Amino acid sequence: MKPKAKRQTDPAIAQARREQILTAAAECFRRKGYHGAGMAEISKTAGMSAGHIYNYFESKEAIIESIIEKDMEEMFSIFQQFEDHPGDVLAALLDGLNIGVQRHMDTGACVVDLDMMAEAGRNAKVASLLRDMDIQARTRMRQLLTSERSTLKNIEEQELESRINVIFSMMAGLLLRKVLYPELTEETVLIALRPAMKTLLMPFDEA
Repeated sequence: MKPKAKRQTDPAIAQARREQILTAAAECFRRKGYHGAGMAEISKTAGMSAGHIYNYFESKEAIIESIIEKDMEEMFSIFQQFEDHPGDVLAALLDGLNIGVQRHMDTGACVVDLDMMAEAGRNAKVASLLRDMDIQARTRMRQLLTSERSTLKNIEEQELESRINVIFSMMAGLLLRKVLYPELTEETVLIALRPAMKTLLMPFDEA
């Protein structure tokens, strides 16, 4: 008698289940942090058994890895919008600045990012994933700022790296400011951030 063939899962259903688990895990991490949220709570929030979850993710660390990968996809989508913008790079980045501000001031979504940063101090794998994400983000920004549409296309490497790091530092710091100062608004931030960003995206003798 032939063994019963294993039923193949529809790829669309499998992806939907993965998204369901990732959404539930992110919610649990927001409430209790990475260490406080166990697989039992994640499975309860997702509405499925822990055994079912292990069909898609072998560990809680694998879930974090997928959350980071999802963040990377969203980040690359934003960079693609900048690259597809019909104007020059300065106009593209300034026009899309509010998108970045909204994303970095969303304390509901970004609190998981804070927890992952804390976990990176204890977990070498998570630290490696976050650093790889940062490398890829800086690479995309470097490509954008040295493209033919950019006024910084002939900038020296050291100065370019300095500007990119300052830009990323400003954006990443918005979440901390929002946590410490909940009254902070997007509109208030953009009053000072737009001219500061414009200075960083132009040759200093033209800023």
